[in-house]
Amino acid sequence: MIDKRFYGLILCLLVGTICFGCGGKDTARESSDPSVETIRDEKEDENMTKEDFMREAIALSCSSVEHGGGPFGAVIVRDGKIIARGSNSVTLLNDPTAHAEVSAIRAACSSEKNFKLEGCELYTSCEPCPMCLAAAYWAGISKIYYGNNRTDAAEIGFDDSFIYDQIDVAPEKRTVPSEPMLRDEALQAFRMWSEKEDKIEY
Repeated sequence: MIDKRFYGLILCLLVGTICFGCGGKDTARESSDPSVETIRDEKEDENMTKEDFMREAIALSCSSVEHGGGPFGAVIVRDGKIIARGSNSVTLLNDPTAHAEVSAIRAACSSEKNFKLEGCELYTSCEPCPMCLAAAYWAGISKIYYGNNRTDAAEIGFDDSFIYDQIDVAPEKRTVPSEPMLRDEALQAFRMWSEKEDKIEY
């Protein structure tokens, strides 16, 4: 009769093989979107400095260029660990909102299962454009670090200064003019929101 310890050994080997096969990583589901990355690797250095995080964002920007994307990268950091990465995939996805910062924020919110990223820091290879800056505010990002500034971006064809200038222009006089209409009807949704007792404010 075979010793029970033999069966125990076989079981341990099988379990060990399964665990080894999964890689032992705590990962979020990888997105098909090439602009986002939410993998968390246990081997990631827990003692990374602010400079290390910025270098990661810069590396993402260079990798993005090599793979056909725009020259921008970003990472979201919480408690000294990277929780999400993003790169600019505007042309790859035909999505004008797929900037690195927005992509990283989307990935982080998905990974954290929360629309707020309070306590998180954003490291981006370039000073955020108005859209990305607004997204960081809406997400509750605590601090932003950036590499290149808006002047550096303008010098290679990414000039966002006109958008900043447009903010102070009367809506009807902007390059893309805005015209109000049906305000009385549109206010219905606002009244419904104000009266809704179980709404989730953000």
